[in-house]
Amino acid sequence: MDHISRLLSPSSGVGTAGAVVGALALAVVIPWLAHAVYQWYRLSHIPGPFWAAFSKWWMVRESLKGRQPTAIKEVTDKYGSLARIGPNELVTDDPEVLRRMMAVRSAYTRGPWYDAMRFDPTRDNLFSMRDEAAHTKLRAKMAAGYSGKENESMETQIETQIGNLVRLIENKYLSTASEFRPMDLAQKGQYFTLDVISDLAFGRPFGYLEQDDDVFDYIKITSSFIPVMLILANVPSLAKLLQSPLMRGAMPKESDKLGFGAFIGVAKKVVAERFQAHAASQPDMLGSFIRHGLTQEEASGEALLQVVAGSDTSASTIRLVMLYLLSNPSAYNRLQNEIDAGVAAGRISSPIRDSEARELPYLQAVIKEGLRIMPPAAGAFFKTVPPGGDVIAGKFIPAGTQIGSSPFGIHHSKKIFGEDAEMYRPERWLEADGDKLAQMTATVDLVFHYGKYQCLGKTVALMEFNKIFVELLRRFDFTVVNAEKPVKIDNAGIWIIEDFWVRIIQREHPV
Repeated sequence: MDHISRLLSPSSGVGTAGAVVGALALAVVIPWLAHAVYQWYRLSHIPGPFWAAFSKWWMVRESLKGRQPTAIKEVTDKYGSLARIGPNELVTDDPEVLRRMMAVRSAYTRGPWYDAMRFDPTRDNLFSMRDEAAHTKLRAKMAAGYSGKENESMETQIETQIGNLVRLIENKYLSTASEFRPMDLAQKGQYFTLDVISDLAFGRPFGYLEQDDDVFDYIKITSSFIPVMLILANVPSLAKLLQSPLMRGAMPKESDKLGFGAFIGVAKKVVAERFQAHAASQPDMLGSFIRHGLTQEEASGEALLQVVAGSDTSASTIRLVMLYLLSNPSAYNRLQNEIDAGVAAGRISSPIRDSEARELPYLQAVIKEGLRIMPPAAGAFFKTVPPGGDVIAGKFIPAGTQIGSSPFGIHHSKKIFGEDAEMYRPERWLEADGDKLAQMTATVDLVFHYGKYQCLGKTVALMEFNKIFVELLRRFDFTVVNAEKPVKIDNAGIWIIEDFWVRIIQREHPV
């Protein structure tokens, strides 16, 4: 009876409950610890920050600080070309390793990092797609549209939007000795790329330059949404949770009146019109996609991808090249002199042709150096080690390990680009030749990725760059308004660039 009384007493109940809670805690903690130790051990031969081996917090923290590309470079500088930044995540600054991972016949595949890249949470796009067979098939259907082979007006459409930007400057933003009319070049640069890509994608621009306004509050919303998306890419399980039906109400949707969701709605509406029975085929990207067999759902998703990926990265390069030119008067003057000489000699049309721009050596050096010094897409882009594992730098890497890139480590490599690799200096591209120049060029081309993952928008982006700097510098002179802090820059996998205020004056003898 005594032992029964003790079991039924209140104090005994508390003890029993405590024991149950303790047992449950051990049941949770012990497997977690065992898994953590296992994760640490399987990659313990790869050096890196100590705590990064146990948690993804290191990656998330650096993303939240807006300095993940810089932090990853610091890791590869300190720990070597192959380093560990997560329980199952490694990074490399070796271009050869990246090319091998992305080669057409590579067994590597996109990792869970890409799950967060669904701009429309209900479906994959070409960028987020991890099914290799489906990705290859869809990419083949889209290649002709991006290359310009089935869109002969591509160059003219880009020129039209440059003309709209020039007129906007002339009408609203020219300063004189008696009038100060500053312009935010960060904002107008993205207006330009948004109108270019919407014109190419849908056959008509969204009208950013015409209205001189952030249509649908797209820039305002995406400058908040995309950084979150890139941070979530470090923790793919959270991205999956947000995209699930349970949480989808918190994500952008086509019924939204503003922001990213509004763009989803516009893309679906435009694409639906083009799939109607009476719709005529048009010589633009969307027309090419339809002719090559994209379904209406696929075309809607890819149209949205075009706008997001095609505007933000190109706008970043335009802004950053202008920033570095304005910060380096010798480079600015040398480029402007090359343009003036080309016009005077009849080698530059009005507007400049893409073929003419490719023959301007200093312009090409300026563009390559801009892409190199601040790679427009600076995420890690993790790929999955295939079954059987791999050997990198003499070290065995188990299957399933995620390997990403160190963009600053690659593009600021002193071994490849010289001791002054941290410095913006276009002349390096004119001084190098032979194998050295080929190595530098192949490395910078990695900003567009490589092989089966090479960016289809590369042709469009380079054509934009080949034209816009010439057309701006032949007509105007630019100076920064605030020399102490010319621009606000953060990074969340893409560059968030704001408040780039410039003073623009008409050149005395525009050519």
